Amino acid sequence: MRGQTVASNTQTQTEPTRRDFLYVATGAVGAVAVAGVAWPLINQMNPDASVLALASAEYDLTPIAEGQSVTVKWRGLPVFIRHRTPKEIQEAQAVPLSELKDPETDEQRTKPGHEQWLVMIANCTHLGCIPVGESGEYDGWFCPCHGSVYDTAGRIRKGPAPKNLVVPPYQFLSDTKIQIG
Repeated sequence: MRGQTVASNTQTQTEPTRRDFLYVATGAVGAVAVAGVAWPLINQMNPDASVLALASAEYDLTPIAEGQSVTVKWRGLPVFIRHRTPKEIQEAQAVPLSELKDPETDEQRTKPGHEQWLVMIANCTHLGCIPVGESGEYDGWFCPCHGSVYDTAGRIRKGPAPKNLVVPPYQFLSDTKIQIG
């Protein structure tokens, strides 16, 4: 009954032939061959080991006194780590969201239980300049190039910058050590 049509109650079916099997097998072998050629091309676009090594960095917070900021490097970018005072935290939490260009609460910019630590990429969101710390109208950061003013939580308050200073992905490994990235 090779290649013959078999009639059932309401449908007509064709039995598979050797030719159908060869089409499916040829297609499967072709797909595997294409994947075998494409894989090295796609895999070479992955970052190399030196880039992956910079993907995360650990920093010890012990030497940073309350009210002090340090600038560290992560992925070639400057990052501000600020040990905020209780007054700075209070001021940041008291700001109504309606006054902010890019509304974000202080709690969204810090980790629960570690509100005294503020970690931000140190690039103005206007043109990428590095703002000056502990200055400006809100005692946060001030970008002298174009006049953007950030508060004690790194949120844009005045000037041409459209967004808050970016908070990178980070986590606390202990009370005195963080990992950025």
